Amino acid sequence: MTAKLFRSVFALTLVAALPLVTTLHAAIPAAESLLPTDTLVMLTVPDFAALRVAGKQSPQMLFCNSDAMAPFREKFIAKLTGQYLGPLESDLGVKLADFAALPQGQLTFAVTKNGWDGGNDATPGLLLLLDARDKSSLLATNLAKLRQKWTDSGKTIRTETLHGVAFSVVPLTSNNIPNSLAGVVPQPQPVQELGKPTTHPKAGEFVFGQYQSLLIVGSSLKAVEPVIARLTGGSPATLADNSLFAADQLSQFRDNPLYFGWFNGKALFGTLASHEPEAPNPQAPSPFPQMDPRAILNATGLNGLKSASFALREDHEGALATVHFTAPESERAGLFKMFAFSPKEAGVPPFVPAEAIKFSRIRLSGHQVWDELQKVVAAISPQGLASLNAVIDMANTLAQTKTPGFDVRTALIANLGDDLITYQKAPVDNTPTAQANPPSLVLVAVANADQSIDAIKMLASLAAPQEGAAAPRDFLGHKIYTIALRPSVNPATGASTAHALYVSSSGGYVALSSDSAILEEFLRSADGNVKSLRDLPGLTEAAQHVGGTGGGLFGYENQQETVRNLFQVMKTSSTTTLNSLPPAYRDWLDFSLLPDFDAVSKYFGISVYGGNLNSEGLTFKVYTPHPPLAR
Repeated sequence: MTAKLFRSVFALTLVAALPLVTTLHAAIPAAESLLPTDTLVMLTVPDFAALRVAGKQSPQMLFCNSDAMAPFREKFIAKLTGQYLGPLESDLGVKLADFAALPQGQLTFAVTKNGWDGGNDATPGLLLLLDARDKSSLLATNLAKLRQKWTDSGKTIRTETLHGVAFSVVPLTSNNIPNSLAGVVPQPQPVQELGKPTTHPKAGEFVFGQYQSLLIVGSSLKAVEPVIARLTGGSPATLADNSLFAADQLSQFRDNPLYFGWFNGKALFGTLASHEPEAPNPQAPSPFPQMDPRAILNATGLNGLKSASFALREDHEGALATVHFTAPESERAGLFKMFAFSPKEAGVPPFVPAEAIKFSRIRLSGHQVWDELQKVVAAISPQGLASLNAVIDMANTLAQTKTPGFDVRTALIANLGDDLITYQKAPVDNTPTAQANPPSLVLVAVANADQSIDAIKMLASLAAPQEGAAAPRDFLGHKIYTIALRPSVNPATGASTAHALYVSSSGGYVALSSDSAILEEFLRSADGNVKSLRDLPGLTEAAQHVGGTGGGLFGYENQQETVRNLFQVMKTSSTTTLNSLPPAYRDWLDFSLLPDFDAVSKYFGISVYGGNLNSEGLTFKVYTPHPPLAR
């Protein structure tokens, strides 16, 4: 099924690069009024022309198109054009650049059930809808050229009619895939399994046609049929009739977002849960235990996720992204119950310094996380829970040789509170080591700090010898403990580098950091002489866009500083960064061509996020104000 989906995605991407236009006919209905009610995933830009206008004021687009980024951008485009776009244009007989301005109305991508029942005999349908509005005739001309080029080159193409509309059908065989993409799109391979006959998967196909100003592309005729039926006067049920979508549309998609997406969790997970897992082949037994997908869905709580939605809105002041998960409290279990944060204050405490470039706070019960984790593991595999408890018991046994009566469950887990805070400062210098390890601090609320620290020290001693660790030291009335961690070894030189974790406590928190300076700064903050991040100009106003700080989750990022650090890392460690890419693409991203960050810093400012949990589900919001100099 995966290979078929990949080939279909390729086909949709291929045709999406072609001109898409409209005529002076009646307006094309919105995506939700065209897609079938069993749509699994939908992502749509309702008005591409409006997106273009918004892009002209977006700091991200201004940054990408700036003169300072031209050397990096132009080399990337040249590599992309030379390796793929140029040969593709030659194969298709079209100039892709001629069509860049043609998308005008909606641009929608969707995945539908299309008869898929969770097995391997059928695959979900893929759809692409693009409304070119007043450029309908140009769309028709270009599609005709494409068909002619395909025919002239000896490729297979046939015409089928659905509800009076002609569609071109192109099988995705090796003969039909353009030479420029032959190595990218995998061909179906025979499936051989011991004791069973060899099967030869059928090659996929893609279909495309034009109705008025709308280009319709799909992975099969069956996939596009509901859309064309609705356009030509039929009345099949559409996504707008789906009660889950209708509720999300009312609450999440109002006020004309630039683009939005929707995921039908109930349909997807319900289909997976109803499918019987394939019986194991006795002639080819697997060395791994068979996992029942239904048990995993139940344990993780994913079958309680009814839907998920995403929307982005932008104006001249900033951009707001909203993600919502519909997971009713009565059906919440597994992951959704484990990470259900409490609706408590999660704002910036006064001790967080103004120089912090990242901050996050979540009001999450440690007891709740541990209890639900055990339930998830037990539901997936009772043996897994037994193994988890065996590891803890072994740790207790080893620890009790030094501290009789020690129990990690009592000393650490039972002490966990409901407040987790992290913040980070800029690297101390531009060396690669400093850039990779910026000063950061983790604060965990606990009931008994001394017991918690003893547990952390005991567990650390089981992982790395502590004989060489520095003795505890006093600092302003607090003890700072040094815990030795496993040293890292440079694979090139074999040199070993020691690492340590510094631990202390203050104000009901256990504080942990690999940087002693930021830990000491936190301990000094008790005197109140700290210029706090909470007083940063504009932070309170930005927080209001994400629902304030009282929902139990809040975070902040100084993007100007974090992107500055990213630039430095990419420019000074470009070889290491690029080694993770396939060799054929490593010279596409020439980080040595990036400008000095000060030349583009005006395009970056701050960003905040917040969360809210109620009886219906979870909502996350991210707001990025436009920097004043980029407006």
